[in-house]
Amino acid sequence: MATVTKVGTKVRVSEEERFRAQFYLLLSRLLGAAADHDLLNVIKGLEVDDTSIGQELTRLKTLAENTSVEVVSEEYNKLFIGVTQGELIPFKSYYLTGFLNEKPLAELRDDMQKLGIAKSDQVAEPEDHIAFLFEMMHGLIVGSFGRPSTIPEQNRFFENHIACWAPKFFENLEMAEAARFFVPVGRIGKLFMEVESEAFLIAA
Repeated sequence: MATVTKVGTKVRVSEEERFRAQFYLLLSRLLGAAADHDLLNVIKGLEVDDTSIGQELTRLKTLAENTSVEVVSEEYNKLFIGVTQGELIPFKSYYLTGFLNEKPLAELRDDMQKLGIAKSDQVAEPEDHIAFLFEMMHGLIVGSFGRPSTIPEQNRFFENHIACWAPKFFENLEMAEAARFFVPVGRIGKLFMEVESEAFLIAA
C-alpha cells in the first residue's frame, strides 16, 4: 500500500490509494441503495483487467448492459429490504451477535467519535451498515474527515469494523437466493477483502 505524502501544506493521496478508495466507494454505492441509471452507467464504463477481480467486474458490466434499473432495484429490495426484512441483514452488529444495535455498534460509534466522523441526520439506519463502513474507509483513505489516515490507522478500522464480518457477508451475498446482478458483487467484495487483508499484512 502506498503512503500519503505532503506537498507544501497540502496532503496528496497516491494514485494507488485513490484507486482503493474508489473501490470502497463503488461497493458502498452498490450496497447502500437501489441502483439508478447513473450507477449502471458507471459500471458499464469500468476499465477491467484479467485479474480475479477484473473478471468479476467484467461479469458485472455484462449484467449492467443487459438489465434495467427496475430489475436491479427489485433484486436489491428482495436482498436487503423485503416486506419485513430482506434476505440479508448487512449490519456488523447482526453478523457478530445475531441482533441489531448491540455492542459492535457501540464500539463503532466510539471510534467514529474519536475519528471525527458523524452520521448524517438524514440517515435512519445504524452506522454499522456495510455501505456506511465502506464509505468511512473511503473517507479515511482520501482525508474526508480532516486528513488522510495512515496505513496503521486504516488497518485498525478495517480489522475492528470490516474484516471481522464483511467476508462472510459477501459470501452470503454471492449465494443468496434472490441474487443475480449481485452475485458478482458478492464475489468482488470477497476478493477485495482478501486483497486488503493481505496488503495490510505486508505493510505492517
